[in-house]
Amino acid sequence: MSSEKIRTEQHAALQRDNYTINSLDDEISADKLCCQLLQQFHQFLLKEARLQPLEAAALASGADYFLRDFVISNRRANIFSTSGDTVRRFGGHWYILNNLEPNLTELKNLLMGIKAFSHFCASLQLVEDQQAAAVDLACQDLDFYRQRIESFLDLTGDGFIAWETNFPDGQQ
Repeated sequence: MSSEKIRTEQHAALQRDNYTINSLDDEISADKLCCQLLQQFHQFLLKEARLQPLEAAALASGADYFLRDFVISNRRANIFSTSGDTVRRFGGHWYILNNLEPNLTELKNLLMGIKAFSHFCASLQLVEDQQAAAVDLACQDLDFYRQRIESFLDLTGDGFIAWETNFPDGQQ
């Protein structure tokens, strides 16, 4: 692949409007661009943040799972529209329902990747600093996620409906 084509693809991955999803083709395109952006994020972690390869990979992987599986595939939303509420819905509901053994240790690692990616996007002016701060705050609310996981694991009988509707503001 030519260096010009690589630069063009890297530029496309940094355009907010390229992540607007109105169709299946848009979703596929957004997912592909997100992969390219996540590769840039990973390189940033290695070269600029000077993280060890395993740590950089873990953060990029956490952001990947959140962005591609939840934001793009499940929510069909623009990755640059992520809010603290989006993170809470991910960690306090979707993650719990979509993992065989939801646990705070794994979720905490995912949240660290989400937080790092949000700050990366703010450094590139792809999101506002206030938006990154709200995501950061949501990523730190480990007591909320612990309570949601524990209450889910303690469900008995037909308690699922109460657990699901007990999400703050009643939406998942």
